[in-house]
Formats: sequence, C-alpha cells, structure tokens
Amino acid sequence: MVGDVMQQPRTYRVSARDREPLVEWMCSALRNEGCRILYRSPADSAPFRITFETKEGERMGVIAYAFLANHNKIRNRPEDEHRFQIKYGNKTEADPRLDVWHDPSGLYTTIFLGINVEEDYFVAIDPVLNSNIKLFIMLGFKQHEVDQIRSKGWHAWERAKSFDERVQVLVGGTGASLLRLIRFEQAVQGEAQGHRQLVAETFDRVPTRSLADAGGLVEVHLPQHADAQRLARELDLTPTEVFGLIERAPRLKQAVRGWVAEEHLFRHLSRLPGVSDCERIEKDGQPDVQLRYRDVRLTVECKNVLRAKAADGAARLDFQRTRAPKDNPCGRYYQATEFDVVAACLHAVSERWEFRFARTHLLGPHKTCSGRLASNVKVDAQWLADAEAVFEAAAG
Repeated sequence: MVGDVMQQPRTYRVSARDREPLVEWMCSALRNEGCRILYRSPADSAPFRITFETKEGERMGVIAYAFLANHNKIRNRPEDEHRFQIKYGNKTEADPRLDVWHDPSGLYTTIFLGINVEEDYFVAIDPVLNSNIKLFIMLGFKQHEVDQIRSKGWHAWERAKSFDERVQVLVGGTGASLLRLIRFEQAVQGEAQGHRQLVAETFDRVPTRSLADAGGLVEVHLPQHADAQRLARELDLTPTEVFGLIERAPRLKQAVRGWVAEEHLFRHLSRLPGVSDCERIEKDGQPDVQLRYRDVRLTVECKNVLRAKAADGAARLDFQRTRAPKDNPCGRYYQATEFDVVAACLHAVSERWEFRFARTHLLGPHKTCSGRLASNVKVDAQWLADAEAVFEAAAG
C-alpha cells in the first residue's frame, strides 16, 4: 500500500457537502476502471488524497486539487462558457495563493482539475506551472472544447487566454479517462507546455510494456558502449532491463526526455566548423550551452516550441521561465544580456530533434517589463536553421 508517512501538503477547510460529490466522482471513476480504493481522505479538507490499487495490482496515490466545474448562466459572460473557480480558504491574505504540493518521493501524483459531475467530464491544468497560482480566480473554457471531450473521451488544447502571459495547455476527459490523466501527469511533470500537449495527443502511441517484454513489437538495438555496460553493472541490471525500467517509470522517462533536446543541440553545435570548446553548462539559471566560435565566446539557451502553430504556420515560443520570483513578477522574463543566441527546438511540432536559431538581442522587448524580452515569440524568418550564420553575426 502506498505509505501514509509523507511530508504533508498545506490543507484548506472546505464544505464537505459541496466537495463530497468531487471525491465520490473520482473514486467512482477509478472503480469503473477496475481499481480498488484503499484510502480516501474526508471531503472537508482539500486537497483530497486517494490511494488505490489498479486491476493489474499496481499501488498508486493521488493528491487532487479538485474544483466544481459548471455551465451556469452568468450575466455579461459568454453563453458557451464553462468554468471552475480556484477557491480555497478566504480572501483575508493580501495576495492569496494556492501552494500546490508535489510529493518529492514520487509516491503520489498531483492533479489539478475542475470536475463537472453532472456532465461527467474534467478539465485539468498543469500542477507544476500553477504551483503558486492566485486564488479566487476563474478558469473558463468553451462549449466546443467540452464537445470534443465528450465525443473523444480525451482532448488537449492550448488555452488562448491565461491567468497571466504564460501559455496553458489544458487536458480534458470523461470519467473513463481519470486514470489516464493520473498516468499522464506522472509522465509529464515539469515538461514544457509544447511537450505537454504533444504527449497528451500521442499518449496511447507508445506501448506501455517494457522493452524487455515487447515480444517482437519493437526491435531493440542496445548499446555496447563501455559506459552503458558499466552503468548496467552498477545498477546490477542488464542493459535491456535498464531500458525497460526507464520505459515503465514515467518520472525516469520524463527526466531523460528533459535532457534530450539539450543533448541534441550540444551534438549539433559541437560538429559545426569554427566551433570549439563546446560544452553543456548544466546549472540552474545558466544558459544551456557555451562555446567558442572563431575565438569568440558565445552562450546558447535551448527552448522548446509550443505544439500549436501561429495562424501563418510559424512555430511559437513561450519564452519565459516557468516560475517568477515572488517579489519580482518581471523576473519571469529574460534579459537580452543573459545569453547570446536562442535555439528553438521544434520537436513538439515536427517530432524531430531540429532547431532554429536567433540572436537574443533581435527579439522584441516586453511591453510592460522594462529591460526584459517579450514572452510571446514567433519563430519567423529571422530564425535560421544555419547556426553558423547566426554565430557569425553574433561574433562580429
């Protein structure tokens, strides 16, 4: 059973009468998928904690920041708008915010969602992106998105307007998809929004069985490199078992995927003529790659594009940090002096590890934060596939 000894999330007193339908809906949805509920927290305290066993015998736990979604008519609001209000506690604090908890041990998965019990659907937002979200705000979404959810059972889309300038990818589903949402949030914790949408749209494309048990479904060519063999010996596993473990463990796979774009960028840049001393920096708050181009030191920041393209077909970047310093909202946005070149990884759009490059100082300024760069960036004609041409201009 998932252990009960854990660092506790901040809890909020809520009305059991109002919230009981949410807890029961989640438990019923899991039971309908063959799960056995091992524990469910009382409905008078949020977030809600549920531990359960799947029909395959896997023990799982979930921390749910769940709110009531509805389609009530509100004066001066669009008739096709559905919504849920993110509301816990009271408004006595100067700047009330929701402290979203994430289990450092990985035993519990955090989900953040609005549930319409009567219409049997949920809409979920990224728990990591919204870890410090303001309370007493409303999240709205349109009838056509609900129609997609109810017809498909699972639907992901980019919300046109967010609480702030950050892009939000929402994922919706019916009750039959709640277990899928939990596994999805396990797999994408901390991912950029472009990859969040890509994984949501392709979540059933990759077999869930381990590579070792694939039974001929895929042909596996395991590395014979000395480092791979050394790692396998250190873990007391075969190379096949190491790959299978990564495939089965969503958080391991996510951690590996998070490094892949930077590794592909590093390999691409290190092979370019004129580039020397190319290395990954691997430090928080620092550019991802530093190098010398014709004896001029340059730094490169790698950013993933969003899944949805602009109207003219161009890729888009949500060019900002995931979190801002609490005492400096403008700290979320980059300054032109922080790195020389930006590399936009197109994988979320093309599903290939390819890049476009632009000099940082050519990007537009932020409209309200002086000295900062705009967060909504289109990967247009000034972004080049030829990194050498960009480095040549930056070095000159």
